[in-house]
Amino acid sequence: MYFTFLLTIISLCAIGVTAAIILYFVAQKFKVDEDPRIDQVEEALPGANCGGCGFPGCRGMAEACVKAEDLDSLFCPVGGTDTMKDVASILGKEVKEQAPKVAVIRCNGTCENRPRKNTYDGALSCAIQSNLYGGETDCQFGCLGCGDCVSACQFDAIHMGENGLPIVDQDACVACGACVSACPKDIIELRNKGPKDRRVYVACKNEDKGGIAKKACNTACIGCMKCVKECPFDAITVKNNLSYIDPDKCKLCRKCVAVCPTGAIQAVNFPTPTPKPKPKVSVKKDIDKEKAINKTEKKEE
Repeated sequence: MYFTFLLTIISLCAIGVTAAIILYFVAQKFKVDEDPRIDQVEEALPGANCGGCGFPGCRGMAEACVKAEDLDSLFCPVGGTDTMKDVASILGKEVKEQAPKVAVIRCNGTCENRPRKNTYDGALSCAIQSNLYGGETDCQFGCLGCGDCVSACQFDAIHMGENGLPIVDQDACVACGACVSACPKDIIELRNKGPKDRRVYVACKNEDKGGIAKKACNTACIGCMKCVKECPFDAITVKNNLSYIDPDKCKLCRKCVAVCPTGAIQAVNFPTPTPKPKPKVSVKKDIDKEKAINKTEKKEE
């Protein structure tokens, strides 16, 4: 029996060694040589694996950068231009500088502006609520307020405010686009941060006609075209009863903000205008003038 046991162990060891040798030669025969620059590029990337670049992770982004002829169509939103410059230096390529972006909530339908008509009693998910019905208000295009965007953000850059709308922390936001993908109403947009973080945009997605939109929300865009006529840079268009400001054409003059009758156009991070001082009235001049009038009246008498 001892001999049988020993023979079994020797046989298994021989089979294992033989299989290992065969696998080694097969691996050497079919191995694929990987460009060592992929590891270098991956180390240069932030490692967030957020998918904002359009690839499943930083490894996929690194492989795409190495294989691409140029980096014009590739960009890491988390690392930004500085990271892409490091990648370009590793690969010996050039990269175009891109303006930093930030997530913008294109809805101003707060509890005050958009009255609730019913109460949703179900799973706290915008995606589920959107599939069931239009929402708790008459606006079928606005924020549902369940916070799917908050759950999707890996950088703790978005929170639900007391007014029922999500609030974006522009300093923490890396413009990865996760909140954009998570929103079933498509009210979140990635826009240029702008000079000094100043932006002008239409905080509305309602495509209903003016009267219906205004009845559903006090700050809805009614498609009146006043902003289009006022803009000197041809940066505003109206489609499906909804205006849109092109961030590349907008010069932040804010003329559209002044003429919008509903306040649908938002201007962010601009300084508060100081009121013009009232002209000083000289009391002495008024008294002298009154005395002169009285003297004239007495002479005439």
